[in-house]
Amino acid sequence: KRQELKGFLDELDLLREAANASQLRRNFRDDPRLVVPAVDWNLTTTSVMVTERVHGIRIDDTESLRAAGVALHEVAMLGVDLFFTQVFRDSYFHADLHPGNLFVIPPTEEQPLLRIAAVDFGIMGSLSDFDQRYLADNFLAFLDRDYRKVAELHVESGWVPAGTRVDEFEDAIRGVCEPILERPLREISFGYLLLRLFQTARRFHMEILPQLLLLQKTLINIEGLGRQLDPDLDLWQAARPSMERWMKERTGLRRLVNKSKENLPFVMERLPELPDLLLDALAAQRGEGERHKELLRRLGELERRLHGDGRRGRQAVAGGALVLAAALLLGLGESITPLLAGLPLSVWLSGTAGLVLLLLSQRD
Repeated sequence: KRQELKGFLDELDLLREAANASQLRRNFRDDPRLVVPAVDWNLTTTSVMVTERVHGIRIDDTESLRAAGVALHEVAMLGVDLFFTQVFRDSYFHADLHPGNLFVIPPTEEQPLLRIAAVDFGIMGSLSDFDQRYLADNFLAFLDRDYRKVAELHVESGWVPAGTRVDEFEDAIRGVCEPILERPLREISFGYLLLRLFQTARRFHMEILPQLLLLQKTLINIEGLGRQLDPDLDLWQAARPSMERWMKERTGLRRLVNKSKENLPFVMERLPELPDLLLDALAAQRGEGERHKELLRRLGELERRLHGDGRRGRQAVAGGALVLAAALLLGLGESITPLLAGLPLSVWLSGTAGLVLLLLSQRD
């Protein structure tokens, strides 16, 4: 109830709503398909919000849309793609997408693209990187009907307890999904499927976070609106390009470089603590075998040297610590070569950073 009251009060703060509109507009500054009216900050207060006027046809006014020569199927596909673009590209989405808040702007000679304008930004949703990855992986697994993958994702991500039987969870998910997915596409409700999945996961002690419930509610609105425009809309295939585009961007080289640059100051700040952290981690795993003893000894030496050497010496020691960290993350397996193609990103980053620091320490 406290969370509901906070959300209600936030909706009444028009400065906050104006900030939401400004953020969404900025997110789509290079994508003209979604029109977000500009805020007039000189006239906007906590009780008054002033934006530019937008002209369009209400999205559920199908007669006017047809009269304007707009294909309803294209509007439905565009609406779905814009929603999932917000969710997966920006992690920030309009969460009150009923027909009164969406207006279609037909193509013109000046702007040949079909566009949708949004208003009323009092309710917005946001997702963490973890939430995004969870949703994208699960949606794609559902598209392929890979229920084993769905169950494994829930367990691996910690959404259900680690001791959960994957085979039992897989059977439960299959029991929910197959009766729904075997229907004709026009009868399949994406939102209902997500709701049933949440209900099933709750039986396995999964806690549903508020942002996912907000996403599910918004998804039901989008789905209902899309089916109103096009009863044969295949929401699964309409959503797939956005998710696959996001997955490709997440694993691309540019994303890796940008993420590494963002994290570098934090990594450098925490370097002096690295030996302690690794010692603690190794101490907790001593029962796993003798192979960690040598690492413990070397990390003890690194810790002593890190606090006693000069700048270049500390650089070399820090590099060595990161290389050892990479070895630890890899697990010091007996046969390393077959694993190289599938190494976790953390291993590559730690090892690469360590080697760079070691090379820098050797410069004159």
